[in-house]
Amino acid sequence: MHKIPVTVITGFLGAGKTTTIRHLLQNNGGRRIAVLVNEFGEVGIDGELLRSCQTCDEEDDPSENIVELTNGCLCCTVQEEFYPTMKTLLQRREKLDCMVVETSGLALPKPLVQAFRWPDIRTGATVDGVVTVVDCEALAKGQIVGDLAALEAQRQADPNLEHETPLEELFEDQLNCADMVLLTKVDLVEPAERERVENWLRQEVRPGVKIVPCEGGKISSELLLGFNAAVEDNLDSRPSHHDHEEEHDHDEEINAVNLILEAGFEPTLLVKQLQELVQQEEIYRVKGFVTVPNKPMRLVMQGVGQRFDYFYDRPWQPSEPRQTRLVFIGRDLNQERIAAAIRN
Repeated sequence: MHKIPVTVITGFLGAGKTTTIRHLLQNNGGRRIAVLVNEFGEVGIDGELLRSCQTCDEEDDPSENIVELTNGCLCCTVQEEFYPTMKTLLQRREKLDCMVVETSGLALPKPLVQAFRWPDIRTGATVDGVVTVVDCEALAKGQIVGDLAALEAQRQADPNLEHETPLEELFEDQLNCADMVLLTKVDLVEPAERERVENWLRQEVRPGVKIVPCEGGKISSELLLGFNAAVEDNLDSRPSHHDHEEEHDHDEEINAVNLILEAGFEPTLLVKQLQELVQQEEIYRVKGFVTVPNKPMRLVMQGVGQRFDYFYDRPWQPSEPRQTRLVFIGRDLNQERIAAAIRN
């Protein structure tokens, strides 16, 4: 039986991984796609979003093809969670054409790819390619990796620099492992800024890796799938800062706070509250579902830094509670403090 091709989608929080996969599922070209979502936090926001747009045969249960791995960073829980989940999915591989794995914003791609060398997985699946999603607008503003010009000058001056921040190292690892870089939100920057970001990225990726611009996750499945790279067989060409370490540690102060509220909110007022909260707390990402008074539709709320987007995705189901559920991801976040700020 053929090996299932697996595409790994990696990138920082808010870069657009879920939006990209959502578009892929809505424009799957007839492919039967299984998705593994590495959700950071106890509330499966990304999984629910993907489930709502999955296309399956009438006799199939869409939830069978969407699997959430919720026990933290996927590269840290490969043996405990990813391995048994993959074994289960491979038992029904005759019903699948391909898989997509969405890592969390903190996951290193290489340890995950290495798991495909394990005998029980190697015989049934191969890593077709690694796609790293990069937020062009954030990068142009110097977010995530700092000022691009200053960073470039610093690296040129000292090629043996050893005091980079963990986020910078993670970004480099994501780029080094990529078969393609998907540059999102290019419509939100001026052409000159976009060109500057693309030129800098070309110096950071391996030779031959393409940088593909993307708006709203709209990219052809023919570009996103079908690399045939067998990544697990050529990892030596994809260097990582953690190649000589048995395991890696993430910043233990980075955590997720989950808020479940019975109250409804008017979207623009909630965004104002959240923007004020982001100024007070070290919050990297906000996402969730909101109930809006006198509206039958569920509101999806997503935010990175001071930028917030929201849209209605579907009606509330009679069987589900109409609650506002938000996940906050950041540094040293306090549940009670955040809850008090939202309730006020």
